Amino acid sequence: MRRNLTVSWWPGVVAAALLAGCAGGATRLGLPVAPEPAAGDTTRLAHVDSLGHAVERADQEAAADQAALDSLHGRDTTRAATLTDSAPAPAVRGEDVAREAERLFGPEGRAAVGAAATPGEPLFDIDVTTFAANRRVLEYLEFFQVDARDRFEIWLSRLGRYEGMIRERLRARGLPEDLVYLTLIESGLSNTAVSRARAVGMWQFIAGTARLYGLTVDPWVDERRDPYRATGAAVSYLSDLVQRLGSVYLAAAAYNAGAGRIERGVARLPGELDTLTDHTFFQLADRRYLRRETRDYVPKLIAAALIAKQPERYGFTDIEKLPPLLFDEVTIPDATGLDVIARLADTSVAAILELNPQFVRGITPPTREVTVRVPRGAGVTVAQRYDTLPATARITFVDHYVALGQTLSEIARRYRVTVAMIQSANPRLSARALRPGQRIIIPMSGRIVPPAAWSIPPEPRYRRILRGSAAAGTHRVRAGENASTIARLYGVSLDAFLNYNGLTTGSVLRPGDILKIPGK
Repeated sequence: MRRNLTVSWWPGVVAAALLAGCAGGATRLGLPVAPEPAAGDTTRLAHVDSLGHAVERADQEAAADQAALDSLHGRDTTRAATLTDSAPAPAVRGEDVAREAERLFGPEGRAAVGAAATPGEPLFDIDVTTFAANRRVLEYLEFFQVDARDRFEIWLSRLGRYEGMIRERLRARGLPEDLVYLTLIESGLSNTAVSRARAVGMWQFIAGTARLYGLTVDPWVDERRDPYRATGAAVSYLSDLVQRLGSVYLAAAAYNAGAGRIERGVARLPGELDTLTDHTFFQLADRRYLRRETRDYVPKLIAAALIAKQPERYGFTDIEKLPPLLFDEVTIPDATGLDVIARLADTSVAAILELNPQFVRGITPPTREVTVRVPRGAGVTVAQRYDTLPATARITFVDHYVALGQTLSEIARRYRVTVAMIQSANPRLSARALRPGQRIIIPMSGRIVPPAAWSIPPEPRYRRILRGSAAAGTHRVRAGENASTIARLYGVSLDAFLNYNGLTTGSVLRPGDILKIPGK
C-alpha cells in the first residue's frame, strides 16, 4: 500500500537539549542517527530508552525556559513596581532618558534609544523608535541583557529556525513582519512552554482559542505545540485583532489580555477618540486601565525587537542562529511510535520529536490517519518501509500514568514486563518516589497493544501558592530560598516536598509564597 508523501520545508524550533547527547552515526541535515539495537537484544530498548532520555532532556530545557519566562512575566523588583503599580509616571525629560540609556548601554546608548535610523541600520515595521525612550522599555532591555541573558541568547538562536516561516505568513496577511518577536516574549520560541493559565506552545494558546482557530487539542495531538499549525492560527488571530482594534500595539495587548478588556479600557479614556493608534496603548498603560502584565507587554515586545534585530549593538555578539529545517511529510494510518518512525527514517528519536512536537505521547493516535514529518529525503524510504512493517512492530512502548498508591512492581505485573525493563526505559525513575499522574514509559517487546492499555493522561497540575498568613505546617518563602533549602530546613525529602505542594524542580518560588510542609 502506497503512503501519501509530501515534500515540504519550513523553519522550525528546536529544543537544544533534544539534540545534545543523542546517538551518533551518519547524519542527515546535521541530525544524529540512532544505531540499530544489537543482534539478539531481546528487550530492544535502545529506541525506547532514547525516547525516555530525549523526553527528559526536553523537560529540563522547558523548565529552564519556564523559569526565565516566569521571571519575565512576574517581575516585581522595587524599581519595576514603582514604575508600573503606582500613579502614572511623570513625563521624563529627554536628557534624563539619554543619561539612562548611556548608563545601560555605554557611550553608544544615546544613539541606541530613540535615534533615527542611519544608513545601513535595520528598519522596523512596528513603531519602535517613537517609544524606545519609554522607561519600561529600558527596564526590559536591561532585563534581557542581564537577568535573562543566558536564556535570551538561546531564544535568539532558536529564532533562526522559525523567523523566515513566520515572517512569510505575517506578510501574506498584510501584518507587520516584526510581530515575529512576540514569540520571544510569549515562550522563548519553545513548543513545550506551558503557562500557569494553561496556555501552551510557542504562541501560548489556551485550548478554547486554539480550537476556535482550527487547532486540534486532545490527549493524543496538541497542535498548539506544532510550530507550523500554531503560527497559522496565531497570524489569523492577530489579523482579526488588528482589524478589530485598528492598532498593532493594541492588537498585541489584546493578544495578551483579550480584545474585550482592551475595548473596556479604551471606553474609559477621556474625550472622544476618532481613531485608535499605537499611542492609545500607552495612554491606557499610563492610566493603569490594564493589568500590569498587559501594561508591560508592548514594552517587552519593543525591547525584544530592538535586541533581536541588532543583537551586536546590545552585547549579544556570539549568536549562532539555527538553520531552517527541511522535512518530508508521510501519512501514518494508525498508532505508531515516533521511535519506530525514527528507525524507519534512519535518524534519532530526538530528531523526530523535534519535527513532531504535537504528538504529546510520543505515539501517533490509534485509528486516526495523521501526517508525520521526517527529515528531508527520508520520506519515500519511510513510506516503503512502513508498508512492510508488521503490526506488532509499530508500537514498542505505551505510556502509563501512575494512580494513587501504585507501586512499580504492580505496574510491571499489569503490563507483564520486569521492573528492570521499566527502569531502563525511564532514566532517573525512582521506585520509591512515584507520584500520582506521573508518566512512565512501558516497553511492549513487540506485542500487540490492546485498547485497554491506552490510558488517558490526567489534567495538568498547576501550582497554586497561598498568599497571606502562614499557618501551622507551612513555610513562607524568604529571599534566596529554593525548594531544596526549604526541604532540608524541615528535614523532609525534596521529592516529598515537591509532590506535597504540586511543584516540579522547574517551579519558581518567590518571596512571600506560602508552602505546605509534609509530615516526616
